[in-house]
Amino acid sequence: MPDDKTDLLRDVANYYSDKLAKHGETPRGVDWNSEESQLIRFEQLCKIITSTGAFSLHDVGCGYGALYDFLAKRHQAFSYLGLDISQDMIRACERRYSSDSRPRFIRAFQPNSVADYGIASGLFNVRLDRSDIEWLDYIEATLNVLDQTSRKGFGFNCLTSYADKDRMQDYLFYANPCLIFDLCKRRYSRQVALLHDYGLYEFTILVRKV
Repeated sequence: MPDDKTDLLRDVANYYSDKLAKHGETPRGVDWNSEESQLIRFEQLCKIITSTGAFSLHDVGCGYGALYDFLAKRHQAFSYLGLDISQDMIRACERRYSSDSRPRFIRAFQPNSVADYGIASGLFNVRLDRSDIEWLDYIEATLNVLDQTSRKGFGFNCLTSYADKDRMQDYLFYANPCLIFDLCKRRYSRQVALLHDYGLYEFTILVRKV
């Protein structure tokens, strides 16, 4: 991430730290409306995982670690690294999983290793007062990181520009799914899926490399 994004990351980290302080280790604590919608998102994102045996995964913007719980119920053998720019989120993860040696958590924007898969859930939603141009630059920089640190592929989601106009919030970013799909198709892989049919005001993109 370029140095000029330091302020952006700090502001986003503070936003989510405040949500955690207010709502605790719950979906609302990471700015989701409900556990049901959180699970729907995880179902879509985890379609990137095609490995039948052990695999490794980076959860970029891991929040309080809910994706790890989701994965642990469905897979026997996997390596998990959760990253978040909010120190409060990382502390929450370390408390929640203090008796589980399998997941690892670090305060960072990007992984310090390469994994089979990368996942970013909700990372591109809260732009606060940033312009479209600045936020799209942040999205592209983050997608480059996901690409560089994943072997088999990565998945992420965005709020959709097809959302009802009267429900849109100024501090959130609503991405054009066609634009983001085109970017991924041209830059990262020939195998890109756009999922926009699961009942939420968002879309998921899966970039497969193998």
